[in-house]
Amino acid sequence: MNDAAREGIPDAPPPAPAAYLSGLFSLEGRVAVVTGGSSGIGRAIAGALARSGASVVVVARRETELAATTAELAAHGCRAAWVSADLGTRDGVRTAAEDAAAAFGEPDILVNAAGINLRPPMDDLGEDVWDATMAVNLDAPFLLGQRFAPGMAGRGYGRLIHIASQQAFRAFVTSGAYGVSKAGLVALARSQAEAWSSRGVTANTLVPGVVLTPLNARISADPARAEALAARTMTGRNGLADDFAGAAVFLAGPSAGYVTGQAIFVDGGLSVH
Repeated sequence: MNDAAREGIPDAPPPAPAAYLSGLFSLEGRVAVVTGGSSGIGRAIAGALARSGASVVVVARRETELAATTAELAAHGCRAAWVSADLGTRDGVRTAAEDAAAAFGEPDILVNAAGINLRPPMDDLGEDVWDATMAVNLDAPFLLGQRFAPGMAGRGYGRLIHIASQQAFRAFVTSGAYGVSKAGLVALARSQAEAWSSRGVTANTLVPGVVLTPLNARISADPARAEALAARTMTGRNGLADDFAGAAVFLAGPSAGYVTGQAIFVDGGLSVH
């Protein structure tokens, strides 16, 4: 044994850290579909996946925001396309799925970040709000999973990532139909994991705390309330959309192949404080 080996110094240079990290997290050659990818958490995740090598199709309603998102990704040298769709109807979801697959081929990664956040008091919660909430927040992820996951399983690789909510686990700030839809999404991920993980398709949820995005505009508009919610975390702040980038890349990549059926809290410790 030479002196270098005794001292723990390798005889040859170690592999470059970038190459090692690429093996763990690179999404090169993968195709991702991100619903709700033109704003908030969805947009941050779309950007993270694209900049990690995936070809990304962003699905949302507003064409102006979609075009701006894909233009930003293109400026970073990423491959991106957009599909304008109404995920509030089953026909709209089916059309969106086919249009998304036409862009770069069948996806390996599906991120369900689209959602609506209608919060009338329970006494006033009508069937219209209930139906609209379930259609976007729960039916669309189910239908998209049914469309894409069997193909992922046939190819031996797939990642289903859903954006849930604290309201899936506890009721506060008028959970209503929204909380029910997000609880269903957590259960959907478990059922998808049971069905497809043995064939290489994982299914997980990311659980935000209070994140200052357009979906939570009513909180952002009330500084005192936002500050009170931040004080309930362990980090002393509310979340930002970019807080989800790393977690999404991890779940989408090769190193997360043994992580499935899980609800991963990205909430600054809110859920345990």
